[in-house]
Amino acid sequence: MSKSDIQPWPKDVLGLRGMNKSTMTRILDTAVQFRTVSKRAVKKVPTLRGRTVIMAFFENSTRTKLSFEVAAKRLSADVISFSASTSSSKKGETLLDTAKNLSAMSPDAMVLRHSQTGAPHLLAKHFDWSVINAGDGINEHPSQGLLDILTMRDHLGDLTGKHIGIVGDIQHSRVARSNIFGLQTMGARVSIAGPGTMCPKHYESLGVQVVHSIDDLLDSVDAIMMLRVQRERLGIAMLPSVEEYASLYGLNVERLRKCQSHCLVMHPGPINHGVEMMPDVLDDPRSVVMEQVANGIAIRMAILHLALSGQKGG
Repeated sequence: MSKSDIQPWPKDVLGLRGMNKSTMTRILDTAVQFRTVSKRAVKKVPTLRGRTVIMAFFENSTRTKLSFEVAAKRLSADVISFSASTSSSKKGETLLDTAKNLSAMSPDAMVLRHSQTGAPHLLAKHFDWSVINAGDGINEHPSQGLLDILTMRDHLGDLTGKHIGIVGDIQHSRVARSNIFGLQTMGARVSIAGPGTMCPKHYESLGVQVVHSIDDLLDSVDAIMMLRVQRERLGIAMLPSVEEYASLYGLNVERLRKCQSHCLVMHPGPINHGVEMMPDVLDDPRSVVMEQVANGIAIRMAILHLALSGQKGG
C-alpha cells in the first residue's frame, strides 16, 4: 500500500452503528497503548499540544465529562469547559447559534452531550472541527460502548461468539444501543431483558434476543450489563414500583450465583443501589465496574487522538 492509499481518520465519532470492525479494533488497540500513560509518574504526552477541545455538556454528567477532560489534558490539549446552565442557551439561543459562536474561537474539537437525538450529527455537518458524541438523547453513547467492549475484551479475549446480556431500561438507553451495535460488530451475541415497556419486542429487528426475565439469561451469559433505571426519562406507567422492578430485574447475590464463574458484572453508572444492582454485587470479584471507569480515560484519549489526527495538519 502506497502512502497515498492511506486514508485519513474520520474527523467525527458520532456512533457505533455502521462503524466497521477494523475501525473499532483500531480505537481499542490505541486505547490499550494509551493506558500506560495513566500509570506514569507524569501522566501526559504531547500528542495534542496546541489543540483546543471544547467540552459542551447540555446534560449532567460525572464520569463521561471528567474522563474526557482528563483524556484531553493527558494528551496536552487545551480544554474549555462550556456550561450550558450558565450559557445563552438558557435565553433561547439555538444549539447551532451557540456552536457558531464557539467556532469563532477556533476549536479543534467539541465533545458534545445533548438531550436531542442527532445533535452531534447536526454540528458535524456544519463545521470543520471534530465532533465527538458524548451522548445524544436516547440515540447513542459511542465512547461508553467502546470502553465497555474494551473491558470485555480484556477479560474474555476475542468476543466472537460470546454471549452478552444487557438488562434494564433498553428503550431509553443510549448505552444499550451503542453496545448492541458495537458488540455485534465484534462478533458477540447479544440478549436484552427488561419489562415490556422498557424492552420492546421490536428490538429483535436489531438482531438481538429479547426476553422479559433476567433469570432467562443468567446461566449462559459471559457478561451481564445492568442499566440504570432512568427515572428522569420515564412516565409513571412505565415504572409503577421501584421495589417491584428490583425484585424482578435487580441483580442480587442469589441471581449472581446462577451465573458462570467467569461472567463479568458491568454497569455504566451511575448506579441506583438496591434497584438494578445490590451493593454486595458491586463488591463481587466478577464486578469490573471500576475497570470500566479506568478504561473510559484510555478510550477517550484514543478517540480524541484519532479524530484529530484526521484533520489537516494532524
